[in-house]
Amino acid sequence: MMLRAEFTTEPFEGEGEPPAHAVAARDCLRAAGLEPDFGPLGTSITGDRETLLPALARVVETVLNTGANRITLQVTVDGTEDDQV
Repeated sequence: MMLRAEFTTEPFEGEGEPPAHAVAARDCLRAAGLEPDFGPLGTSITGDRETLLPALARVVETVLNTGANRITLQVTVDGTEDDQV
């Protein structure tokens, strides 16, 4: 089963370099063999369930350890009809 996850980490730090917790999330996903779409307002990633769910658990732990005080996460089964609206 393929999943798509979208998440943001806070606090936002405005213009300039992304905050350490956002970079840590991206790097955690890359270490799991995934390639996230890393943007200024959040990160999205698609992967198989067996790879993505453990990687997301590591992301949550990592970002909390690097200064995040909020994580907003949405996980969707990729390819569902809701995605085609």
